[in-house]
Amino acid sequence: MLRLGLVLLLLPAIGMMTGYMMERSLIDACLDAGGSYDYVAEACDPVGNHAFVPFSRRNPLLVNGGMLLSSVGLLLCLGGLYRRRV
Repeated sequence: MLRLGLVLLLLPAIGMMTGYMMERSLIDACLDAGGSYDYVAEACDPVGNHAFVPFSRRNPLLVNGGMLLSSVGLLLCLGGLYRRRV
């Protein structure tokens, strides 16, 4: 139960960070090229100017699901640590 809890605690967080950092590098490359990043279309626009849309608003299932799985993982870790060993 402890190993499953650790996996559920760590993997969603790593997945969210990976997705965020990959997207962040695309945004930085777009801004360095002189464009504006269209967060809704997830594309670089060399002409227009687009408003910022937070990562959590664009990917609610990834963020909320990841946090839910991490919370379940934390509870499983705690249960695994407090379980009596035979």
